[in-house]
Amino acid sequence: MLSEGDTVDDFTVPGTDGEQIEPYSLSDYTEAGAAILIFYPFDFSPVCTTELCRFRDAEWLTFTDDIDVLGISLDSCYAHKRFIQENDLPFPLLSDTRGRVTDEYGVAYEEWEHHVGVPKRALVTVDDSNTVRHTWVTEDAYETPSLDELEETVTTLLK
Repeated sequence: MLSEGDTVDDFTVPGTDGEQIEPYSLSDYTEAGAAILIFYPFDFSPVCTTELCRFRDAEWLTFTDDIDVLGISLDSCYAHKRFIQENDLPFPLLSDTRGRVTDEYGVAYEEWEHHVGVPKRALVTVDDSNTVRHTWVTEDAYETPSLDELEETVTTLLK
């Protein structure tokens, strides 16, 4: 897992906002602000649905123009489109089908419920210089992060 202060490389993977499927690059979001990357195992799993809906409902994110949220899993963009539409998610979901980003960020399970390379539940906040400003990861896929700690990081970035 990356640590705070590490620098990350740009990446480009397919993703969707629920309508179009197109390439998404980290740099598109960090050039003018910061990005919160939400790594999660699967679309439509109960814990993942709850977690992503918590981000959808976090009012403090609504008022932070310079912070973007991007969800990342190994699921296809077609599953992501339906997941976004059914849950009214206001942020894109990226499809890391080869697990390249998940591996680079050090958040892949060797095996979880008979699936190899699935992303652990993790958060990584990257600022406008591609520096990691906040990380959270768990081995327990049923545990969800505290958004209070993340909000403190985001508030610090905006000062």
